[in-house]
Amino acid sequence: MLKFKAFVTAAALAVTATTAAQAAPCSKTGGEYESWKAVMAQEAAAAGVGERGIAALMGSSYATKTIAADRNQKSFKYSLQKFLQVRGADAIVSQGRKRKAKNAGFYQSLEAQYGVPAGVILAIHGMETGFGNFMGDSNVVSAIATLAYDCRRSDYFTPHLLAALKLVDQGAISTKTLGAKHGEVGHTQFLPGNVLRYGVDGDGDGRVDLTKQADALASTANFLAQKGWQPGAGYQEGQPNFAVIKEWNAATVYQQAIAIMGAKIDG
Repeated sequence: MLKFKAFVTAAALAVTATTAAQAAPCSKTGGEYESWKAVMAQEAAAAGVGERGIAALMGSSYATKTIAADRNQKSFKYSLQKFLQVRGADAIVSQGRKRKAKNAGFYQSLEAQYGVPAGVILAIHGMETGFGNFMGDSNVVSAIATLAYDCRRSDYFTPHLLAALKLVDQGAISTKTLGAKHGEVGHTQFLPGNVLRYGVDGDGDGRVDLTKQADALASTANFLAQKGWQPGAGYQEGQPNFAVIKEWNAATVYQQAIAIMGAKIDG
């Protein structure tokens, strides 16, 4: 531990106020992952990541299952009807309606505060984790670090890695936290950077924990609101709020599915 602390100190001191840390080089294979971590640790220290976060990075492993998933996202190539079938749209709508009726006050409070109707939030909840039934089985730090290391989308995932390490510093996640293959966490699968930026305390216990349903759904509503959701405006294709749904997921069929299922749940 003393040797590691010395390394962390050296990594932090290697970056001065006037000289930025060398950007960690990406790779297309896992062969350089261990040496990459040492360079990434310097970049993370320069970005304000503390000792706990650096330790989490250095303890991470190259996630081969994450890379396989990132290379093989077949469902987004389906037609809309096939996508809805594969994702179980009818079951999501059925469950969503029941959940809305059972907790009407909660969803009304979200809409009153953020302007986002229950159907959209429930459609996202159902699509992302089957209403919390499966929130992932991948190590979050290793998954997000692997994607930051991989050249395919390194620029996109590196800020999320830094956010994940800061969440470790804060105690919001740990080196054992599990999530989706791309490092998303909680009921609606937030990437770490979005946890920091849009996460809110939905149950009033003084902390943000997206493995708790109230926090996750309030954070989802806050995300959409911060992205420009217009209360009372439509959210189908061609309507004002469909552009906001696009901010949730880049795949067209996913966006369309949220809008379609949301309308059926709200209807």
